[in-house]
Amino acid sequence: MSGAPREDADVETSSAGYAERFRGPVGHWFLDVQARTTLELLAPWPGARVLDVGGGHGQLAGPLADAGHEVTVYGSDAVCRERVRPLVDAGRARFQSGDLLHAPFPDRAFDAVLSFRLLSHVAAWPALVAELCRLASRAVVIDYPTRRSVNAFAGPLFDAKKNVEGNTRPFTVFRDADVEDAFRANGFRVTARRPQFFLPMALHRAHGRGGLARALESVPRVTRLTQALGSPVILRVERHG
Repeated sequence: MSGAPREDADVETSSAGYAERFRGPVGHWFLDVQARTTLELLAPWPGARVLDVGGGHGQLAGPLADAGHEVTVYGSDAVCRERVRPLVDAGRARFQSGDLLHAPFPDRAFDAVLSFRLLSHVAAWPALVAELCRLASRAVVIDYPTRRSVNAFAGPLFDAKKNVEGNTRPFTVFRDADVEDAFRANGFRVTARRPQFFLPMALHRAHGRGGLARALESVPRVTRLTQALGSPVILRVERHG
């Protein structure tokens, strides 16, 4: 829409302050779960050309490069390069900045397009979905908080979450059907859904113990409560045909 502010939610997630939320045993465990799940979902395409939209947080670029993928990180501003600078300077990834909703790449320029920690902070999220789909020749992998979890109470619990995390922001919690419908409208179908945690991430940050976090999550994972009610969800969608 003409005159609408440019989407720049990834500037915050690319900051050093945001990275502090993933320090320590619990934070490292969060990132390990995210990276292992993402690499599993990309396994059908070894050595893929991967575009990480809003990936200046640097959480996935290293694991993707280590796994042999050709990685480009795309941010809304040049400042989003900072946390992936070592990878870029070493020639293990590329970085480019521009409009998140109008990227300067041809249609289907990448085998797979990722977008993590972004969808729930973008006002024009259906436009972001459309752009991710335009750029992907094979698959899109995203994460989002689902209402089918304790995130259904995200509004009332926001103050408590902020007390734990300090720099948390309001975010959109999605109905699974709304996200899936948005991708379906752009010619993509869901082929994998991986909820990450049954208990709120803020609760694990509050106790700060990696071993305890694993133990608390083990029972709901084994009993498939995580599959039914976990969040955030990592979703893989693939292009029809």
